Amino acid sequence: MGFFQQPILDATGWTSTTFGLAIAIQNLAWGVGQPVFGALADRYGAYKALASGGLIYALGLYLMGTADMPIWLHIGGGVLVGLGVAAGSFGIILSVFARNVPPEKRSLVFGMGTAAGSAGMFFFSPLSVGLIESYGWSNSLLILSAIMLVIPVLAIPLRGDASSSTNTIENMNQTISEALKEALSHKSYLLLVTGFFVCGFQVAFITAHFPKYIADLGIDVKIGGMTVAAWAIALIGLFNIFGSLASGVLGQKYSKPYLLSLIYLGRSIVVTAFLLLPQTPASVIIFSILMGILWLSTVAPTNALVAIMFGTRHLGMLGGLVFFSHQIGSFLGVYYGGYLRATTGSYDIVWWFGVALGIFAAIVHWPIREEAVLRPSA
Repeated sequence: MGFFQQPILDATGWTSTTFGLAIAIQNLAWGVGQPVFGALADRYGAYKALASGGLIYALGLYLMGTADMPIWLHIGGGVLVGLGVAAGSFGIILSVFARNVPPEKRSLVFGMGTAAGSAGMFFFSPLSVGLIESYGWSNSLLILSAIMLVIPVLAIPLRGDASSSTNTIENMNQTISEALKEALSHKSYLLLVTGFFVCGFQVAFITAHFPKYIADLGIDVKIGGMTVAAWAIALIGLFNIFGSLASGVLGQKYSKPYLLSLIYLGRSIVVTAFLLLPQTPASVIIFSILMGILWLSTVAPTNALVAIMFGTRHLGMLGGLVFFSHQIGSFLGVYYGGYLRATTGSYDIVWWFGVALGIFAAIVHWPIREEAVLRPSA
């Protein structure tokens, strides 16, 4: 979405605050929708959630591409795109994986699933830039809207996937309210929810505002026909593939809470170095590679911990609730990124706040216990 900010602002005269609010609403709708669609997928199977998500996403991009007033940008690119992403997000995909592989392989396949999403980010970044340059921002969004209609088709093999039929006996009869009560009284789960807020703040801010930040630095050179900003987002996606796979492998062998602490601490170190050292095209590329390795490497161990704690019966919903916290952080990162850029002329405050949050997340994850919740015998 960050690639569309400047073209939209140039064409409409809107401010960074207007665009930032739309993407902030998108992230909040994504967060609100995630546990809801997760619960529906837990109950009725993943196909219906994924198919509806593709249709909602397509409609949201269409309204965003035809928006002539901020309200339509906020409804289309904000509410509908957010709900569309929620219906096809990691919580639902990874819960399907969890129910179809043994526990000792979950972290690995979670990493594979996250890497697939990263490959999409790598592919769609240069595609979006190319579409904008060739057809303009509005037509590009309409083309991307049409592409989203392939999602219901790709989800067809999951029809009839009654996810609840593969539940383990110890949580077969647990209701949604019982699952929520159990999770919300579990200290390690609450720490996980708190820490994932930070992930959302950091990655959503970079996704929405990094291209604009690069432009503010005056780095507008092209490398191999692509701008540095396009390379930056694409490289984050590319190296996130390796980071996600590595996270999945490491999560199989080592403590997942400790791994998460190191990832968040690593992000703070990388951002600090990027801000303090001279900012050049080379430093942007290096930053993007390092941040890509750490980008969504949090997803596999986080979801694996939820599965370890509570099993798979309500994994879509409980994982979605963790992701809701992630998206509250995303909302704040995107909105205040745009607001502070518009009011102060700089993104620096948001960058440094993200560094502080990374250190906080490293501390929060350290005491999390990687073990199943105690339940009465079935």
